[in-house]
Amino acid sequence: MERILIAEDDKKIAQLEQDYLEISGFETMIVGDGAQVIPALKEQSFQLVLLDVMLPNMSGYDICRRIRDEIDIPILMVTARTESVDVIRGLGLGADDYITKPFDPSQLVARVRSHLKRYQRLTAHREQDGEIDRIQIQDLVVEPKT
Repeated sequence: MERILIAEDDKKIAQLEQDYLEISGFETMIVGDGAQVIPALKEQSFQLVLLDVMLPNMSGYDICRRIRDEIDIPILMVTARTESVDVIRGLGLGADDYITKPFDPSQLVARVRSHLKRYQRLTAHREQDGEIDRIQIQDLVVEPKT
């Protein structure tokens, strides 16, 4: 079962995202503080991150940058910040998609599925080419290049 990390400090929105994703067959975990995101990603195996921009203790932009530097995982920003500069900044820092609030939960699930399929296709090509950067099985992480 694919696992999604939901980084959202608004409990109602986090619960809505969790409910729709779990009904659609995903396993989820919610963190409400920006400082919890990177440790959660390093401690457990997730296949995608839903990331709010305005989190306490660390902005979604800073988290996105750190994830891109350290972990290969799809990132979907889900945020109330709708200005073009915010969208451009989020995508420029490495987010794979930028979804503005309010959003249709069914479309959120469709985007999650789409990004997971795309990521799986890309990583399958890398594995076929012998370019495996990181293998993670539960808590065990193997980086063949290092």
